[in-house]
Amino acid sequence: MKLPRIYPITDTQISGLSHAEQVRLLAEAGATFVQLREKNQHALDFFTAAKAAADVARDAGVTLIVNDRVDVALALKTGVHLGQDDLPPAAARELLGDQVIIGFSTHNVSQAIAAASLPVDYVAIGPIFETGTKANPDPVVGLDGLRAVRQAVGETPLVAIGGITLENAASVFEAGADSVALISALLSGGPAGVSVRFRTLSQNLTK
Repeated sequence: MKLPRIYPITDTQISGLSHAEQVRLLAEAGATFVQLREKNQHALDFFTAAKAAADVARDAGVTLIVNDRVDVALALKTGVHLGQDDLPPAAARELLGDQVIIGFSTHNVSQAIAAASLPVDYVAIGPIFETGTKANPDPVVGLDGLRAVRQAVGETPLVAIGGITLENAASVFEAGADSVALISALLSGGPAGVSVRFRTLSQNLTK
């Protein structure tokens, strides 16, 4: 699959917006691929929020990826992004079928090598830099670690995540990432600027 250069991830606490509203603003700004990330809501509340976001995404032609929750992805016919402690990708593939996008998080070279042999569409590696958007983050991978992962996984689509900003994103691409996943860089600073920040980042990072 071909990943977008910028991979937005929603966060209701940072943005102050619902997932659906974040998807709408990002789609209006040109995003074609958005991940819903929710660590604090109960299952029913998240399903309701994800359904509203999926409706917006479908109308806008945006590919929607649900973080962690294979059950929600199955119910809403979206993609899913899995972590090391989630349902194994092979089991998720059996449930979701061959056409659904599955991404998988890794945090070091050995995990990335293992992930490249799994039935996933892309591998994420991080955190590249220090990040404040995840409780108990894994050790920082750094640019040298990213380079090592790029070499190890060959042509597997590679998403870099963790502490990436407009100022350091160019170095992340140079180190081998196909796409950069952004949360704070897009959502911090108030809801009114989400679309503006995406457009600005997009213009600068896709040159």
